[in-house]
Amino acid sequence: MLLEVFLALGAVIIYFLFSKKKEETLPFKEGWWGKGQKPDAEEDTTIWPFKVETTEEDLSDLFRRLDQARFTEPLESSCFHYGTNSVYLRKVVSYWKNQFNWKKQVEVLNKYPQFKTKIQGIDIHFVHVKPPRLPEGRSAKPLLMVHGWPGSFYEFYKIIPLLTDPASHGLSDEHVFEVICPSIPGYGFSEAPHKKDFNSVSAASVFYELMLRLGFNEFYAQGGDWGWLICTNLAQMAPNHMKGLHLNLATVTNMGFTHLLSILLGRYFPGLFGFQEEDVRRMFPFWKKGIYRILLESGYAHIQATKPDTVGCGLNDSPVGLAAYILEKFSTWTDLEFHNLEDGGLERKFNLDDLLTNIMIYWVSGCIVSSMRFYKENLQKGIGNQKHERLTVQVPTGIASFPNELLHVPQAWAQKKYTNIVSFHFMPRGGHFAALEEPELLAEDILQFVGKVEKEQLWRKKGE
Repeated sequence: MLLEVFLALGAVIIYFLFSKKKEETLPFKEGWWGKGQKPDAEEDTTIWPFKVETTEEDLSDLFRRLDQARFTEPLESSCFHYGTNSVYLRKVVSYWKNQFNWKKQVEVLNKYPQFKTKIQGIDIHFVHVKPPRLPEGRSAKPLLMVHGWPGSFYEFYKIIPLLTDPASHGLSDEHVFEVICPSIPGYGFSEAPHKKDFNSVSAASVFYELMLRLGFNEFYAQGGDWGWLICTNLAQMAPNHMKGLHLNLATVTNMGFTHLLSILLGRYFPGLFGFQEEDVRRMFPFWKKGIYRILLESGYAHIQATKPDTVGCGLNDSPVGLAAYILEKFSTWTDLEFHNLEDGGLERKFNLDDLLTNIMIYWVSGCIVSSMRFYKENLQKGIGNQKHERLTVQVPTGIASFPNELLHVPQAWAQKKYTNIVSFHFMPRGGHFAALEEPELLAEDILQFVGKVEKEQLWRKKGE
């Protein structure tokens, strides 16, 4: 206890030495990410339809590579502790070759309208789904949904109908959405940046332009993983345009004095730091559930934040290697306990068609290297050094805290960054890929959050 007190005093000194004054807004980042020099002519703002297509040559090449795969025998009883278990991986590859129907999945991908438009020199791909019907006197609310790594726009395919047509799925139709799901540049079918330094602020600027181009002067945004940061940056950049921000991941990168003190003493005095019982259960002991867990599961991030092209070359050349790399994340990030299972628990929460469809989006687009570069662009300057990390978010915010997320962030921490949290819920189950794993839970939380924001805004207007 005495050691913890001295550490707390040290944290006080560090806090007052290095804390900086917060600013209010994040500047829009005007960039040119296309090849070569930016042309003098104004950018073409045309929006054109897009469909996922692959050729027989593409599939023949894939099957040839799958047939020639070399597998390494796993250690006995290693399950997923060393990464994707090759015994299970063989089963996945067998299913991929003999049962998985990519052409059928392409039809699934194309069931929602998709488009492309050029923004800041690169082609941006997005899904745009309007409600099939609207209650009389109601209008659809625009909702931007942003994925992360190693996910894709496909993560949202199960939640889209719940948001665009909630009444048909047993949900309240008080709020109905028009959903826009873009692919982050360098992911899926969005063109990869051709210049260095395309980070989350760049992506937020591109998506801000996209929403304005679609005619949405006001909109909601939702995200997890990189989508959390991109949507957060967008809220900092255009607070008068974003009506509300909903997150299923909220990470704090600028640790202040109260954060450090709560790590040391929060287990013993939770009420003093605004912790609830569930916060304590999820966070402590912090060395095990915080620091050790992050060290254990962040090796990939160190590689991708330093030398993404090196490992990316192998993944872009081998579909089996790509599958092993991505599947391990869908196992571990869904439930850490799944590393004790030989199959990584993957089919307990997902089906192979969905998992392989996501992998195929990376394979047919050849985007794994450019997707991994996003880590380097965001982390190469260090953590806590970028302007957006010092800014607060004043937009109404809702947070759905899923129990199997790698690192739990309590509301007491989050509200230092997100100063207007109107909804914070401990979700009963689920992990990192919430939209794909628990679409109903996530949809319900989004609906109730928007309901609160709309009511608050109505009351404010009546009081003016």
